[in-house]
Amino acid sequence: MHMKRRALLGTTIAIAALAISGCAGGGSGSEGDGPITLEYWAWGTSQKPLVDAWNASHPDIQVKHTDAGGGTDSSAKLVTATRAGNAPDVALVEYNTLPAMIVAGVAADISDAVGDLEEEYAPGVWSQATFDGASYGVPQDAGPQALTYNKARFDELGIAVPTTWAEFADAAAAVRAADPDAYITTFAPAEFGGFAGLAQQAGAEWWTVDGDAWTVGFDDEASVAVAVYWQDLIDRDLVKAEPLLTPEWNAQLNEGNILSWPAGLWAAGVINGVAADMAGQWAMAPLPQWTEGDSAVAFQGGSAAVVTTSTEHPEAAAEFAAWIGASEEASAIQIEEGQYPASLAGQQLTLDSEPPALMSSQTDYWEIAAQIAADTIPEITWGPNVNVASSAFQDAMSAAVTNGTPLRDALTETEEVVVEDMETSGFTVETR
Repeated sequence: MHMKRRALLGTTIAIAALAISGCAGGGSGSEGDGPITLEYWAWGTSQKPLVDAWNASHPDIQVKHTDAGGGTDSSAKLVTATRAGNAPDVALVEYNTLPAMIVAGVAADISDAVGDLEEEYAPGVWSQATFDGASYGVPQDAGPQALTYNKARFDELGIAVPTTWAEFADAAAAVRAADPDAYITTFAPAEFGGFAGLAQQAGAEWWTVDGDAWTVGFDDEASVAVAVYWQDLIDRDLVKAEPLLTPEWNAQLNEGNILSWPAGLWAAGVINGVAADMAGQWAMAPLPQWTEGDSAVAFQGGSAAVVTTSTEHPEAAAEFAAWIGASEEASAIQIEEGQYPASLAGQQLTLDSEPPALMSSQTDYWEIAAQIAADTIPEITWGPNVNVASSAFQDAMSAAVTNGTPLRDALTETEEVVVEDMETSGFTVETR
């Protein structure tokens, strides 16, 4: 995250903090009154085993886990719950939505409780949850983009793993020629984070800030080039344009008709959750490159555990957030579930770990993951209304796919909504 953006958010954050101080909502008693129960909202396959492990070793602070939906759904619910005074004590928040959660008064400043953890993280990762010099969360996992692919089917069809997006397009055609029922991948119109990562890999910057002035560029040259690339694959029926993880999509995946997923490293755990019988058939490779030789990739996802302003147990909540983000025990659980830990110790631990179940035969999985993580773009500026942008993107892209209109036009429509919302909120905005 850029320091300039943090500084700009600082005034807004300070105002929000004044408005919410002293307004903490429900809870289950205070420290010193006996066992404490914390409410924790988080999604993903690793969360239940993480909470179970914490509860087994912390009898005085018990955690109740609720899956409140994925990152976008959970963030919207957090804002509503905070306004009602009944938000959970701790919540998992994606890095790209954390600025909006701070401005909305959801995430509390926990610098005093977790500041000493900074040395446990690479600067680029720690900065994902740090704004205006204050820490608002403990990074839990990192999601640099990679290519998760069905190695068994690639081998069966004689498809080489593409190293560039031009090769990926050729491979997509080869898959269709070899098996008319199969597609190399899916273009999912609602995947805001996925498209954002591919655009950032190509050089896009959807938000930048200079002093008090924001520049917004959802339809900049790089983003339009990415949209045109996928438009071509859709028009030639070389990829499926449909939502991910629906019953229909899951069935096609299990039948071996969807052969890859360009996504964050967490994709292994997600696919294994819906296609456990395919364990051992898949593998992971670096994401194809837009420019041959340029190995930089973006984060897609990745999240931090935040302590909410509604908690009555800030010390206990911060202790849990620190453990779930930075402890070796928690990292080991994440690794087992296919997540890539955010902490340096956790990333080092992967090198001595078995690969995720989905690619159990890929002995170099974690070495490749470490290489990809090292090539991740360190500074991405996310704007203060990512939730608005995500919703507008999903609506515009889904309509474009349904109506057969250009994907590039959906980027322009998204930008118009984002700019109008920022101007209404009082930001000075220019377009690129």
